[in-house]
Amino acid sequence: MTSIADTLDGRHDRRPWLKRLADASEPYLYSAPALILIIAVMLVPLAIGVSYAFRDIQLLNPFSGGFIGLQHFRDLAKDGAFYWALKNTLWWTGASVALQFIFGLILALLLDKPFVGRSIVQALVFLPWAVPSFLAGLNWSWLFNPVIGPIPHWLYALGLMSEPGNILSDPQYAMWGPIVANVWWGIPFFAITLLAALQAIPRDLYEAASIDGAGWFERFRSITLPFLAPTIAITVLLRTVWVSNFADLIIVMTGGGPADRTQIVASYIFTQAFRRLDFGYASAIALVLLVLLLAYSMLIILLRQTLLKD
Repeated sequence: MTSIADTLDGRHDRRPWLKRLADASEPYLYSAPALILIIAVMLVPLAIGVSYAFRDIQLLNPFSGGFIGLQHFRDLAKDGAFYWALKNTLWWTGASVALQFIFGLILALLLDKPFVGRSIVQALVFLPWAVPSFLAGLNWSWLFNPVIGPIPHWLYALGLMSEPGNILSDPQYAMWGPIVANVWWGIPFFAITLLAALQAIPRDLYEAASIDGAGWFERFRSITLPFLAPTIAITVLLRTVWVSNFADLIIVMTGGGPADRTQIVASYIFTQAFRRLDFGYASAIALVLLVLLLAYSMLIILLRQTLLKD
């Protein structure tokens, strides 16, 4: 015996098929402009870049452009400069993200407390984030220059240098120049996000913990860190991917030198593409970096889900 619901469903199914198709596709039509923009701006260039990794694309060679398969990756496996750049990338990314997070967390904790002129201090703290990366690299290059900059003379006065030389031209310490500039430029990212998360923590929890006799460290460990954990995970993930791809400061300050001591994978891609004009080899390096960053992101996400389950 046919029920009333089945009868209604049957009547619904007897609608014109064009009407049913229009109703089903309506949500996709609303999102179509954004999808088309994403495809045009992101997916199409990505597909073209991936195809370059398997082709011989050299701008100075009019006969290039043919398909060469995995030849770029075979050359990359024997490229010592790439492995050196990969090692520098780990050092550059790890030191930059760690120092940015530590100083950003300290600033967020300080700015979370009410004091006179806090709004002015917040504006000054967030000011580096508004400075273009090219200009930031240029300014820090001047600061590290012993002829016009004060930093080498300060380090010499503190006994940290035997003479006020240019750190950026010293193979042993050159990487510290872009790292310091990157830390200064990136601290506001962590400060802004962590401050927003701190202000979302209920103040009643701190009052209750104080009444129970918990000290500041215990309150920080038991209340602040658990509430900040999701924000810390996502900000560290995003910032790590960002810094790994961020070669602006290195290109402006050192150009990858001296003797490739500050060359990271992202700047090595720039060197191959825009100095040697070998877009095929540069695309192969970029594809390897993309795979490594995707693997890192998936690992962090899996670890976070595992911790949440526990």
